[in-house]
Amino acid sequence: MKRSTFLILSITGVYSAVLHAAAWSVNNFLMTGPKAYLTYSSSVAAGAHSGMEECKFQFGWERWNCPESALQLSTHNRLRSATRETSFVHAISSAGVMYTLTRNCSMGDFESCGCDDSRNGRVGGRGWVWGGCSDNVEFGERISKLFVDALETGHDTRALINLHNNEVGRLAVKATMKRACKCHGVSGSCSIQTCWLQLAEFREIGNYLKIKYDQAHKLEMDKRRMRAGNSADSRGATAETFHHVHPTELVFLEDSPDYCTRNASLGHHGTEGRECLQTGKNLSQWEKRSCRRLCTECGLRVEERRTEVVASCNCKFHWCCTVRCEQCRQLVAKHFCARRDTAATAPNHIRRRNKGHKR
Repeated sequence: MKRSTFLILSITGVYSAVLHAAAWSVNNFLMTGPKAYLTYSSSVAAGAHSGMEECKFQFGWERWNCPESALQLSTHNRLRSATRETSFVHAISSAGVMYTLTRNCSMGDFESCGCDDSRNGRVGGRGWVWGGCSDNVEFGERISKLFVDALETGHDTRALINLHNNEVGRLAVKATMKRACKCHGVSGSCSIQTCWLQLAEFREIGNYLKIKYDQAHKLEMDKRRMRAGNSADSRGATAETFHHVHPTELVFLEDSPDYCTRNASLGHHGTEGRECLQTGKNLSQWEKRSCRRLCTECGLRVEERRTEVVASCNCKFHWCCTVRCEQCRQLVAKHFCARRDTAATAPNHIRRRNKGHKR
């Protein structure tokens, strides 16, 4: 079969058909390879979606909160950004695709894939041997590369950074895998265990990559040599820089913009109108400081709004076998970032001068 089949799918359309949710505005997600690989396109779409949902969770209370434009990996004027946030987007979406492909493989969704039993029968450690059905991450990694890395057709520094961060995401899936074991022996003595590797919860992968985001390394490039385009000098400068980068380290090229303010051309919505947390049970210190981070430090004020919420209450069990609940209404206080009232915050002499001025 010729490797000349190119399929451009709008992920928005795929989500509508597959996930019944057109949540992300992603244009021209390029998938390449033999027609046989089109079998995996639904899993790829689902994986990209789960990656971006995890991104929204990880950045839910930060100024940049993984907006819908986050997976549009090229910005205006054809200049792709390479910020710390972009590095996380590449890593988590790549991890999501690999994770979903691996999981679906283990569930028997693909005829061409099954358990990874390559180590079965080998002694893994004291008191245990490899066996069972390990998740086939090698399969997920291989197919993920074919789909996700095909987005990068250029040879410039930004393309290499994106490919590197894609790989960081795939390595995160491997790094977080867990060993599960089953005991064997007389009367449950567990004298020997059979063990296999399985995927961690995707939330754990998100937490792992969030730490990598916090520790991301900015590449200091020789701009004079970079301006040489695709010349040997430019490629040499790039190679020298990546030579010192660890394979599991997220990298970026540009400082992040000011996410406090709205920038429509870059797809940044700013923090005005964002919800923040002040009170609630089991809030982390990071969540408790969200109003200061999103509102106060961005020159906005915290506005309290009371919203009526309808929830089930006074539930009772009736024999047999139903649970009946009442619908209770209560007012819940929520907090949002709002623009400061310029009239209220202006100096007294300005307020007096403006008082009574009508148009």
